[in-house]
This record gives sequence, C-alpha cells and structure tokens, in this order.
Amino acid sequence: MTSESSFGHVIGGEEVDSLDGATFDSIDPWLREPWAEIALGGKADADRAIAAARKAFDEGPWPRMGFTARGAILHRLADLMEEHAAELGMADTRDMGKPITQARDNDVSRSALNFRFFADHARLSTGEVLPMDAGHHTYTRFDPAGVVAAIAPWNFPLMLETWKVAPALAWGNTVVLKPAEDTPASATILARLALEAGMPAGVLNVVHGYGPNSAGQALTDNPAVDRITFTGESGTGKIIARAASAHLAPVSLELGGKGANLVFADADLDNAVDWSIRAIYTNTGQVCLAGSRLFVQRPVYDEFLSRFVAATEAMVIGDPKEETTQIGPLASEEHYRKVKSYIDLVPSEGKMVTGGLGEGWVVKPTAVVDIAPDARLCREEIFGPVVVVVPFDTEKEAVGLANNTPYGLSAMLFTDNLHRAHRVAAALKAGTVWVNCFFIRDLRAPFGGMGDSGVGREGGNFSREFFTEPKAIVMQIDRECQSPQPAPTSVVAF
Repeated sequence: MTSESSFGHVIGGEEVDSLDGATFDSIDPWLREPWAEIALGGKADADRAIAAARKAFDEGPWPRMGFTARGAILHRLADLMEEHAAELGMADTRDMGKPITQARDNDVSRSALNFRFFADHARLSTGEVLPMDAGHHTYTRFDPAGVVAAIAPWNFPLMLETWKVAPALAWGNTVVLKPAEDTPASATILARLALEAGMPAGVLNVVHGYGPNSAGQALTDNPAVDRITFTGESGTGKIIARAASAHLAPVSLELGGKGANLVFADADLDNAVDWSIRAIYTNTGQVCLAGSRLFVQRPVYDEFLSRFVAATEAMVIGDPKEETTQIGPLASEEHYRKVKSYIDLVPSEGKMVTGGLGEGWVVKPTAVVDIAPDARLCREEIFGPVVVVVPFDTEKEAVGLANNTPYGLSAMLFTDNLHRAHRVAAALKAGTVWVNCFFIRDLRAPFGGMGDSGVGREGGNFSREFFTEPKAIVMQIDRECQSPQPAPTSVVAF
C-alpha cells in the first residue's frame, strides 16, 4: 500500500499488506464516508510483528546503543514529525473528526515533544549507588524490558501513541503498536518517519486490526510480549489484564474517567468558566480527563451557569478541516449512537439548558442541570460533549460528591483560597488534580488513575520503572573485610 489514501502495516522495516490481503475502510466522520484503505491484520500479522520486534531486541543494535545514539534518532524523528505536521494532523482529523487546529498545531507538537523529552530523560536519568559496610557495594541499573505491545485509543491517536512508544524506545525496547481501528492512519505515517529517521528495522512495528479475536487479542495473548501498555475503556482494560496474567506480563492501564470539577464561591469566575469550557468540550468531549461533573458552590451557581452557557453557545460547530471549527463530529457512528443514548436520557434525569443533537454525527456542546448525583448521566462515562452542573453548599459536600464515583483519573478545583486548594486537592481521589487550570502537564509527573481508571503510572521515572527491568548489582570490593555474624543491618544474608 503506497497511495496517499492507503495505509499498511509496518513490520520489520517494511510497509506491508496483511498476509491474507484483507483491508478495511477508515471513515471520515464529518462526511460519513470512506477516505482511506487500511490493511486489516489478524493473529498471523500480529505474530509476525511480534517476531520482528523480538528479533530486533534479541539480535539488533537498538537495545545495545548508548542513550546518546538512540536519542539522536528519536530527536530526528521529532524533527520529521514537525516537518510533516500538516500530514499527521490531517490524518487524525480525517480519521476521527478532531478539529484541524488541535490535531495539527497541538497534538503533533506535543507528540514530537514526547520523543524529545523521553530521549533526554533516559540519557540524563541516574541510578542509585548504595554504599555498604563490610566491603561490599551495591548499585542499580535499568535494562530494557524487551518487546512492548502498545495499544492506543482513538481520541488522541498520535499523541497517546507517542506517549507509549517514546519512553519504550528511549529505554531500548522494541515496540509493536496497534492503533485503534477508527484512527489508523497517523500510526503508519509515524512508523514511516521512524524508518526515515534511521530507526533500525523491527524496532517500531505497526499492525492494524480489531481487538477481540483479532490483532489486539493476539498481542495480549502472546508470551513473547514483555510489557503491555493500553489506554482505553475500563472493561477492555480488565480483559487485557486477565490475558496478560496468563504469562505474567506487566501491564499499564490508563482507563476511563468521570472527572469532577469543583468551582468554589471565591474562585475567579472568568478563569473558572474558561477552563471549565475547555475541560468538557475540548476534542468534542472525547477526553478521559474531561471535567464532565461540574459542581458549583451555591452563592455563585446562577452567575457561573449563565456565563458558562453563553460561552458554550458561542463555540463554532462545523467541518473539522476548517480552521475556525471548535466542535466537530463524534469519532464514529458507533460512538455517536452511544452518546445519543445519553442525550435521550436527559428528559427523565434532568433539564437541558443548552445543546442537543446536531446534523450527522454531531452532538452540540450540552449542559444538563436539575440532576441527581446518582443519575446515569452523573455516574457513567459518556465520553462526549455533555456536562452535568450540580450545586453544592460546603467543602465537605463538594469532596463527597466528587469522590462518589468508581473512577479516579482526574479532578480539578477553582478557588483563590490557598488553604482550601491544598486541603481539597489532598482529599480528592484522583491520579491528577488541577487547581485553577486544566490539561497542563509536566512529563516528569505520574500519570494514571485508581479504581476503574486503571493500574500503574507513566511519565518520567514512572515510565522508566515500567519499561525497564530494574536490577541490583552487588559487588565485593574488599575480600579481607568480611561481615561478622550476626550481619550488620546494612548487609543482610538471605
């Protein structure tokens, strides 16, 4: 497959068709028609990709390169991504309806930064030196784990693919990447650019396909895979964890969310409204971190809601390929039907103050009020541009409402009271808490969730721990200095 609208697997340094020649269409959700032909992989193709990655790890130069040499290739890849920003951005826009300004200007630059950051982080990371009594010396090293299966979601295709691939490669692993079937194109382009950057054959492989009984399941079932990193729906994450347990492959699972957004009466309302709009309507609400439960303290509830609705109704809905568009269609017909089912619930659970269904697969930015905390709209992950707005009275009540969820991925709060900010941030059960902002990241910080939001953390040293096999090396440096019995506390005999 070599045409501009055809995307194959990338296995062992070559772009190839599926072994059985099968293909599927990628659908443009704005036009609701095919725009690209994709190789449809199955178990045989996944196994072929794993074999290529296994050979590249066991026999190839990548794990044996120094950090500087690997980093130079990763920085070159980042350069090429920036040079091809228009192509990469349009691929995600055509695949999932993401507004082009976000896909091209934000997601590509952040994706390139992932490679730059992890290349430098790996090179600059330090181990520990542990001086011991009795003539011994211990130090640590972090060796690459092996073959990594990276299964990425469809909402931030390129960005979340690179969030997984970049640290895995920086630490010397080889990778098989399976993008979501709804958003395959940018993964093939990324792998093409990696080869152009000088990455050895088999280091980064891409296989397309579905999950159950297809390429995805083959990746999680294969005992030649040493690590599995997955971002996606909570139920799928549990299935992957069960599959990985059969061969004790460590997993990193970043799953669903139902983020709480707490606005206190002393908050800067202009700032709170601005960030709250972004927190729910960015990427048409298809964000696991979205602030989809908006709790506002009663003294400012009416004023906040008025400003929030006005800002919502000013958003531009339209063709995601247009520069002015802020809200595009949902990513697929299947997902549109899911979100529509929640819109259909509104009359029985609350009152819609703005939004509703649009043309095609569009759901307008929607806000719902007069809703009970145990309603489905409050409890279940909608993953669309739908927010519930609920008043509260006290800080304790707000924290209770926020934590009343099986998810624990993210939360945010708005207040000008420093003491409250620290108190509430500590009390919220979430992997990330933003105070007076949203979606700001330091790539050194841990990222992940608790409960139904996942297992493990990635970012900085947390990615190092997952993508390597930490090793302790204990040396005798003075044979004459033998530890007497019983051993000193710093020297422990097994």
